[in-house]
Amino acid sequence: MMSKKINFNIMSTTIKTIALIFITLNAFIFSSCDKNDDAVPKPVINILELGKDNSRVAYIGKDLHIEAEIKAEGKIDFITVEIHMEEGEHEEIMVRFDDYADLKSTTFHEHLEIPAETEEGDYHFHLTVTDQEGNQTTVEDEISIEVPTE
Repeated sequence: MMSKKINFNIMSTTIKTIALIFITLNAFIFSSCDKNDDAVPKPVINILELGKDNSRVAYIGKDLHIEAEIKAEGKIDFITVEIHMEEGEHEEIMVRFDDYADLKSTTFHEHLEIPAETEEGDYHFHLTVTDQEGNQTTVEDEISIEVPTE
């Protein structure tokens, strides 16, 4: 009677090859870069001054002084300033600034005109920087819009 012999060397080599392929594929899959590892950090905003002498006061028919340091690793796309009252239905002031595009860091220094028809009161101020990667950072503060005394 003829017995079947299994060649263990061939089988052992095949198993080793399959195991090596499996280990290599797993190492590649699990060590590949996570999408978030390469993510560009959001812009950083540091408000230096809001209103004359950092008073956080603006006057109807005059301008609001705004100064902030901005750092954006993903390069600035645009900056927006929004001023609105929290209560009721009032007009909001919204201005987009494109002059800072393509910069990684800058001093944002603008004088935003407060329209003559603006109502006196307490307002929310929002400064938002959007970078070219689509990241956004917003800083908020409170300002008072008043009738000028002069």
